[in-house]
Amino acid sequence: MKNQPQKKLLLALDGSENSFDAVRYVRELDPFHKMKVVLFNVFSSIPEFYWDLEKDLQSSQSAREIRSWEMHQREVIQKFMDKAKQSLLSSGFSQDSVIVKIQNRNKGIARDIILEAKDGYSAIAIGRKSKGIYKEIIVGSVATKIIEKLAFIPVLMIGKVPLNKNILVALDSSENAMRAVDYVATTLGGFDFKTTLLHVIRGVMHSQAEIPDLFLPKIFIERAEKEINDVFDKAKQCLTDAGFKSNQITTKIILDAHSRAGAIIHEAREGDYGTIVLGRRGLSRAQEFFMGRVSSKVIHTIRNRAVWVVT
Repeated sequence: MKNQPQKKLLLALDGSENSFDAVRYVRELDPFHKMKVVLFNVFSSIPEFYWDLEKDLQSSQSAREIRSWEMHQREVIQKFMDKAKQSLLSSGFSQDSVIVKIQNRNKGIARDIILEAKDGYSAIAIGRKSKGIYKEIIVGSVATKIIEKLAFIPVLMIGKVPLNKNILVALDSSENAMRAVDYVATTLGGFDFKTTLLHVIRGVMHSQAEIPDLFLPKIFIERAEKEINDVFDKAKQCLTDAGFKSNQITTKIILDAHSRAGAIIHEAREGDYGTIVLGRRGLSRAQEFFMGRVSSKVIHTIRNRAVWVVT
């Protein structure tokens, strides 16, 4: 069997404590230790027009202050990135598997991150919400753009949470949902993770309350259960083939849910799952089950968990 090329993880950091949560998450989960990790920062230096101030003698003091500010911020971000690297090295990462890359802002923070992500990465990990130098970078305008536009690799959004090895995979019968299962299998297979495959059936009485008798809820639910059980069997086979033990995998169907996203969030909290895995899109583009209302609500509501959005 040929050796597989080492996977490469893009860890986007902005210098804030919140973004350091992503470092801690990657540090503590053994599967990431097999990857090459690039600690990436887009440095937003002073806009060029400020340097024109130096041409005006009356503004020379202001220009010097601006230069001093930029130099200080570069020192701050360099120290932060060095700290992040040392954190990974001290947890067992090899010296040559952790790379620090600080890049001047070019097209914009989000666009620069997305452009970097195209350079052979298998996934990108980001913290949730920044209170650092660049406010609202995570689950603000930057992260929103990343989630919406970075559709070619998985996005791992990391919240502050006591780490555990409980994984909740929300899926339907779509190909995208099965790709989420496959990503979990190839990333976590062979390690000691407990995984629950979850399917939520939205209640007919909730969705069509004005004409409930027309839709024969019992028949609908029985058909949906049979369909998803076939999906569960396929998903379990995928996981066990990758090294999961059969006793590490459980399945659960939630019936008559008022909200799919609400049911996923409730299950994640009640079951103490550290990581939630979602496919980017579900059965239909019109529904946009994932990366539509459901996944968007999960991402913006569940703050103390990691959420993986898999393409």
